[in-house]
Amino acid sequence: MAEDFSRAVDDGIKLSKRIYFGKDRAVAAPRPPAPMERSSTTQPYLPTAPMVYAVIPDPGIVDNPDLPSYQPHVHGRCDPPALIPLQMNSIELDVDCYLDTALVTVTGSWRVHCVMGSKRCDCRIAIPMGEQGSILGVEVEIPRKSYTTQLITAEDGNEFEKTAQPETGGFLKPNIFTLTIPQVDGGTNLSIKMSWSQKLTYNEGQFFLDIPFNFPEYVTPAVKKISKREKIYLSVNAGTGTEVLCKGCSHQLKEKLRSAGKLRFAYEADVLKWSNSDFSFSYTASSSNIVGGLFLQSAPVQDVDQRDIFSFYLFPGKQQKTKALKREVVFVVDISKSMIGKPLEDVKNAISTALSKLNPGDSFNIITFSDDTSLFSTSMELVSSDAVERGIEWMNKNFVIADGTNMLPPLEKAVEMLSNTRGSIPMIFFVTDGSVEDERHICDVMKKHLASAGSVCPRIHTFGLGVFCNHYFLQMLANLSRGQHESVYNTDHIEERLDKLFTKALSTVLVNITIEPLQNLDEVEVYPSNIPDLTSANPLMIYGRYRGKFPENVIAKGLLGDLSSFSVDLTVQSAKDMPLDKVFAKNVIDLLTAEAWFSEDKQLKEKIAKLSIQTSVPSEYTRMIQLEHTEELKPSDITGKKKTSSNGEKQKMISRTIPLQSLGIGFGDQTATRENVPPGFGEQRLPDAAEKFVKAASSCCVSLCNKCCCMCCVQCCTKLNDQCVIVFTQLFTAIACIACFECCSAICCAGDDG
Repeated sequence: MAEDFSRAVDDGIKLSKRIYFGKDRAVAAPRPPAPMERSSTTQPYLPTAPMVYAVIPDPGIVDNPDLPSYQPHVHGRCDPPALIPLQMNSIELDVDCYLDTALVTVTGSWRVHCVMGSKRCDCRIAIPMGEQGSILGVEVEIPRKSYTTQLITAEDGNEFEKTAQPETGGFLKPNIFTLTIPQVDGGTNLSIKMSWSQKLTYNEGQFFLDIPFNFPEYVTPAVKKISKREKIYLSVNAGTGTEVLCKGCSHQLKEKLRSAGKLRFAYEADVLKWSNSDFSFSYTASSSNIVGGLFLQSAPVQDVDQRDIFSFYLFPGKQQKTKALKREVVFVVDISKSMIGKPLEDVKNAISTALSKLNPGDSFNIITFSDDTSLFSTSMELVSSDAVERGIEWMNKNFVIADGTNMLPPLEKAVEMLSNTRGSIPMIFFVTDGSVEDERHICDVMKKHLASAGSVCPRIHTFGLGVFCNHYFLQMLANLSRGQHESVYNTDHIEERLDKLFTKALSTVLVNITIEPLQNLDEVEVYPSNIPDLTSANPLMIYGRYRGKFPENVIAKGLLGDLSSFSVDLTVQSAKDMPLDKVFAKNVIDLLTAEAWFSEDKQLKEKIAKLSIQTSVPSEYTRMIQLEHTEELKPSDITGKKKTSSNGEKQKMISRTIPLQSLGIGFGDQTATRENVPPGFGEQRLPDAAEKFVKAASSCCVSLCNKCCCMCCVQCCTKLNDQCVIVFTQLFTAIACIACFECCSAICCAGDDG
């Protein structure tokens, strides 16, 4: 899908060269990337900032709506439609950072500058989001019409889902959301407001915010007299109550407010060109030691859960003088056939890097599984340069794909090998791209093993590749053991994300964390129920609901690296200006969805749907739709005579619903796992025989058509005599048959393999 999108934009940029802007122009016509630029990525035209495109199926409608060029008519159609980037008139970025989450709103104005005033086209919005981005909503205003997205329950959305088309909206890539606005007149200005949430990254005591805000040159209006207004507003509420220090910023922001734990900045300017770099900002708010705090907040009036809210955080500090935790690590890796090539190679590289980060005194082992299970060693190996080298050599020889995906035996073997752990932190890293039938049974078995473990049970850190594995099963497996879960939906960043999980888990500084005295409350629920460990690579943020009088003095307790006890007082404060329900909404919905999948609790699923609708965060139990509101035309509107209503009646609106595809990732695909379909974002399937025949028969013609325009073909054909036409017909038929014969052979071979 992403490659198709990029090619369509490439076609659109070439097509937009037809547009004549007159002598008063500020920018050159859009140009394709230079060869060096094109080689840097296979998808050079994916959006790097919020963008809007004109969807052009008929190239004949492309022209300046204000200044027609009267160019020769273009014969033929664009299939798939070309995408011409619309020029942008204004842009405003508004960011509110709370704890480790950023709530982002972008408001802008775009003009359909490339379609005749008498014609219409669809307009496609593309919204790239930052780290773990989650779309919250889109609002569009055009003359006489408005559009807004809305979440409804999955049951209500079932009737719409059958008619939903991929092009109406959905995820182009895991971090790029698209939405199509139907039939917009040429020359129209679109006012668009888009909102999403994303996570801040953390490294060595600093928080980092990165928002896609790099606009290509060709969205700058071509006419000089159009003012270009760019605005950026940023507020930071670190929640610590201590001084927040700005460490870096990509744009020239002016400080508007500085107080304990808070910062506010603004930037407004008339610009010649739009921002050509992502918006980035970094700050620090933590101390050199482990510190924490706790927030209390009353439930919002319309909240589906009327219990009060609490949230606590722990910062790991910049330096840890305590003894490092001793670690016993088992890597459990899926080597089924779907992992062939880059996925398995990236996993091997990431494990090799992780082994090099282990300390003397740590121990490790490696287990692979398909239908069978293989071990690097029958017992845990102490870390040494020789042992690490042998481990890497073993992976080079034994990371060979095989049939089947049997998850329980390798997990049980890993737990068994860590059963006698003393004075160290046992860890299991479980990596898979598949889904199996007995996942709930696996959770039950692991739950029993963990319950019978010692004071520090094995942490199961899970990593899911692609959309065919059940990420909620992996989330549940991690939750049961105080572990971490990480995922990647395509094959672009496997090694990077897996290395992030390894780094986070292997930098644990505080384990078995409890908050006291919460047991004195009338009712309390914590998300997640088993509090994960604190690592030096990430602060710990926990959300909960309660009834009763919250204690004034609260303490966080845990075990340090030498397994000695540690405690820290949590400063209790009211969070009046922090929307905790929205800050934690995505995390809570994911955790509850894992619980609902495991328990198959219908009431919990309904609760998730209500929470999703309330917070505007998509879930597995809701569907997103687009509502179109159109002003009803009155006779006075048609005749051009204006009439005012004496009783002040509002203009009547006609509404319709446009269904979108499901935004959920689902609960795994066991069929794709059995058929060893490689991991990736979006549905992948093998083309059927009919598609192969059509593609073969048309490939020759497509190659020819790419070399000459449709009008040239028409003129050429009119000059051919009957005998020549017959010869060419027979020739092309023979070529198509040869190609079809090759496809038949390929299909037969594939059938034999199956």
